[in-house]
Amino acid sequence: MGPAPSARAQDSASRAATGGAQTLEDILARQQGLKVDQAFRSEATGNPDQAAAITDQLGTLGGVSDPELWRALRFGSADVTVSSRAPAADVIIQDGGMAWLHFRAGPLLHYGGYLLLAVLAALVLFYLLRGRIRIDGGITGLTVLRFSAIERFAHWLMAGSFVVLGLTGLMMIFGRVALIPLVGKEAYAPAMAAGKWVHNNLSWAFMIGLAMVTVMWVLHNIPNRQDLVWLAKGGGLFSKGVHPPARKFNAGQKIIFWLVVVLGFSISLSGLSLLFPFELPMFAKTFAVLNDLGVPQVLGIADLPTAMTPHEEMQFAQGWHAIVAFVFIGVILAHIYIGSVGMEGAFDAMGSGEVDIQWAKEHHSLWYDEVSGRKPRDKVPAE
Repeated sequence: MGPAPSARAQDSASRAATGGAQTLEDILARQQGLKVDQAFRSEATGNPDQAAAITDQLGTLGGVSDPELWRALRFGSADVTVSSRAPAADVIIQDGGMAWLHFRAGPLLHYGGYLLLAVLAALVLFYLLRGRIRIDGGITGLTVLRFSAIERFAHWLMAGSFVVLGLTGLMMIFGRVALIPLVGKEAYAPAMAAGKWVHNNLSWAFMIGLAMVTVMWVLHNIPNRQDLVWLAKGGGLFSKGVHPPARKFNAGQKIIFWLVVVLGFSISLSGLSLLFPFELPMFAKTFAVLNDLGVPQVLGIADLPTAMTPHEEMQFAQGWHAIVAFVFIGVILAHIYIGSVGMEGAFDAMGSGEVDIQWAKEHHSLWYDEVSGRKPRDKVPAE
C-alpha cells in the first residue's frame, strides 16, 4: 500500500469533477466561517501556452478568460503596467480589503467600545465604594517640590497631545455609527478632515513627550523590593489609613509608566507606518520572526502570513494602531482618575509641581525621607 495522498492532492482530486471550480465542501466551509484554501482560484489565472492560434476561433483570448483575468488581478499575479510611479499603484484589486473592513466595522469597533465603557463603569463603581482617597493626616500647608518644570512640561506635552489624539482617533472609528447620525454628513466631513490633519501632525508632539518622559524617569521606575510590599497592600487604595512605603514612584505608577512606554512605542511605530504609506512595512518581517520563534505553534494557530501586499501591510498597521489605542486609552482613563478626583492632593504634583508634605509622607514616604534629608526608612512600613 502506497503512502496516503496529501490533503492538497485529495483537494485537487475532489475538484476534478467540477473542472477545478469550488466544491460543495468549499461552499459549506465558507458558510461556517472556516478557512478555505484559495489556491484553486489564485493559481487558475489562465495559461497563454494553451491559447489557440490567432487564425483559429477564439484565438485572441490568449488562453485567458475574463474570470481568470479577474482572479489574477484579485490575487496580485496579473502583469499590470501603470503610468503612475506611486507605491503600490499597480495593485488594482486588494483581496484583503473586505476582511479588513469587516474587522474595523465589527469586532474592533464593538469590543473597543465595550472596553472603554467597562473601564469607565469600573472607575465609577470604585469611586462609589471607596470615595476620594483623602490625606489622612490633614493638609499642613507646607509643600515640597515633587516634579521640576521640565518634567511637568514633558508630561503635559505627552498627555495633552494624547488626549487630542485619542479624541480624534475615536472620531475616525465611531464617526459613521455615532457622529454622522447625530450631526449629519455635511457637518461631520469638514470636522473629520480637520481632525485627521490634527491627528497626523500632533503625533510628533506625543512622540517627543514620550521620549522625554522615558529618558527622565526610566531609572526611577526600575522595580525594587518596596514594590512587593506596595502591591501586597494594594497600595492602600482599598483601605483607609494604609500607606505602604514608596520612593518617587510607587508600584502602581511604575506599572502605568511601563505600559505607557510599551504601548506608546508600539503605537508610534504603527503610526509612522500610517504617516508614510507603503514606505515602512513592519508586519511581514515581524510575523516571520514570530513564526521562527514558534509563537503561532504555542498558541495553536497556523503560521502567520509573511508575504503581504503593500495594502495588507497598511491594513495590519491600521488595525494594530487602533487595538493598541483602545488599550492605551483605557489605561490613561484610570491614570487620569487617580490623579484628579480619585486622590486628594495628587493633581498638585503635575499642576504646580509642589505637594503637601503630609501627602508626600503618606504616599511616598521613602522619597520624602530622601529629599528632606532624613534617613530612609527602607525597612519600616509607613502606615
